[in-house]
Amino acid sequence: MSVNLVLQAVMIDLDGTMVDTIGDFEVALNRALADVQVPTANRALIERSIGKGSEHLIRSVLKHQLALPEVASSAREVEQLFTPVWERYERHYLSINGEFSKVFPGVIEGLEQLQAMGLPLACLTNKPVSFTTPLLKDKGLSNYFDQVFGGDSFERKKPDPLPLLKTCEALKSSPARTLMVGDSSNDAQAADAAGCPVVLMTYGYNHGEPIQNTPALAWLDSFTQLLRYETWVT
Repeated sequence: MSVNLVLQAVMIDLDGTMVDTIGDFEVALNRALADVQVPTANRALIERSIGKGSEHLIRSVLKHQLALPEVASSAREVEQLFTPVWERYERHYLSINGEFSKVFPGVIEGLEQLQAMGLPLACLTNKPVSFTTPLLKDKGLSNYFDQVFGGDSFERKKPDPLPLLKTCEALKSSPARTLMVGDSSNDAQAADAAGCPVVLMTYGYNHGEPIQNTPALAWLDSFTQLLRYETWVT
């Protein structure tokens, strides 16, 4: 496939795009739930709830777990438990950040290729910055990025276009010439609203839905496939 697009910069999502972090989410969240005597969640539920920020993840999982027959709690109790679970989740996540995660195959090779093309790169994720920066460092990814922004860097998160537009400003690039690389409909919706081209990885987390159902320039199985687009040059 050929795309006639001259790029100025690239924005890249983190969870499910560069790093398989489901293990970190599972361990940290289940430890937090156990702390407040809420039944632990299975991996499938956690994976479906990833992508819209830690607050959404915690509320979604709490709502599901508190609706179980053996618990049968109210929506009010979800909100009452949110803060104590968030506080414990943050502590547990920071203590194990990166321990149960791994970089997807091809990511480092793809980043090196993009960097060799002279393209400024930004990591743009809905993950809190306090989680993001240590994870990038732990996985040897920090040096590839000119900018790093998390879910708490701006007033709104993806799928709102604001984080993409602000990141383009920081990169000094035009949205129409700034590629978004992600793994979910959140990334695609944000890119479409911001006027950015988007490609989506097929191996990530998309709320349990096939990513190929989400409109994009392409759906890729590996980061190294990004360089198949010979017209993506500065």
